[in-house]
Amino acid sequence: MEKIKVAILGPGNIGSDLMYKVFRSEHLEMGLMAGIAESEGIKRARSFGVPASVEGIDGVLELDDVDIVFDATNAFSHYTHAPLLESAGKIAIDLTPAAVGPYLVPCVNIGELSNAPNVNMVTCGGQATIPIVYAISRVAGAKYSEIVACISSLSAGPGTRANIDEFTQTTAKAIEIVGGADKGKAIIVLNPADPPITMSNTIYVQIKNRSAGIEAIAKSIDEMVADVQKYVPGYRLAVPPMLDGDKVTVCIQVEGAGDFLPAYSGNLDIINSAAIGAAEIIAKGLLAQRAK
Repeated sequence: MEKIKVAILGPGNIGSDLMYKVFRSEHLEMGLMAGIAESEGIKRARSFGVPASVEGIDGVLELDDVDIVFDATNAFSHYTHAPLLESAGKIAIDLTPAAVGPYLVPCVNIGELSNAPNVNMVTCGGQATIPIVYAISRVAGAKYSEIVACISSLSAGPGTRANIDEFTQTTAKAIEIVGGADKGKAIIVLNPADPPITMSNTIYVQIKNRSAGIEAIAKSIDEMVADVQKYVPGYRLAVPPMLDGDKVTVCIQVEGAGDFLPAYSGNLDIINSAAIGAAEIIAKGLLAQRAK
């Protein structure tokens, strides 16, 4: 089966986990792992026979047969990478807070963005909660939504810790733009429990249409959970929706697939799984175009 070649910029834990997920993909093939130094991630890629480069973005731009690039570096770097990738005709899937391109939550808006040259994967909390906000909004409207993402402190690396403000701002904005809430707010909690906790997310939504009823809301949420599980099998409804007046409360847990990162790192797994899920849809579109 023909596959679309991809490159991963950033050979850290996120990039390594992405690589393992590409190995399992029916439509994607590793074309390059790129970094700026001889790191463990570069060595790991080479041990699997994956081409690797320490030339950073330049190593990616040299390859004509790579169509999709996952940027797992940082926001500052992606501002430089984005125009270069677009000029080279490569589709960028941005896992940084840069948000040069539109926010993408695959189960909500991939249909609108499958041809975009650059998409942003929001945040781990956004990928876990926005589908639920949208599921509620589409049947009952959403005046306001607040999400609380609780993750193990062991799964929050220096990048996450240094970008807490960006996490909350980006997630809140995407709750509005993608989730459909008039106003959004996001909170992240780093839990130091040992053994590490599984990622848990509490979603609060103040609905506009109380007459929609809990049955319709629950049905919409169940359908959305099933859609997310197509690319994140560890995504599950921990507490079914509860309606109190005009306020809906839902709890979601996310267990990681354990490809490279530990299973408790559901926060990292879900954004990577969403990125891979989006790339597979984009790849199928590219393959279909080539078959014509």
